[in-house]
Amino acid sequence: MSEKNPKRRVTVDQALSQLAGPERKTFATVFSHGTLQVEIYSPQKIDPQQPHSRDEVYIVVQGSGKYISAAGRQPFEPGDFLFAPAGEVHRFEDFTDDSVFWVLFYGPEGGEAKPEA
Repeated sequence: MSEKNPKRRVTVDQALSQLAGPERKTFATVFSHGTLQVEIYSPQKIDPQQPHSRDEVYIVVQGSGKYISAAGRQPFEPGDFLFAPAGEVHRFEDFTDDSVFWVLFYGPEGGEAKPEA
């Protein structure tokens, strides 16, 4: 991405095209600016995620299933916003084969939350 002509719009189709190919990638970085990194994510059969070092937001593009986190087991569907603070164990389960998420990582390593005193 050129600083003189930064990309300011990425469509779902453009993002998904980065996953296409014989190796069938499950995620691709489609935008970054400062601490913000945006990915497209389409897990296949299982979600092998591990906790991340920065705060993370998911926006469900399509599909449905369950989101497992410290907040419990919650259903998700298109349009939902899901949050995973840095370091928290989280994953998707029982999700449909067509599930696709925008993923936004942001902020400093360790997350933005201040430790409780």
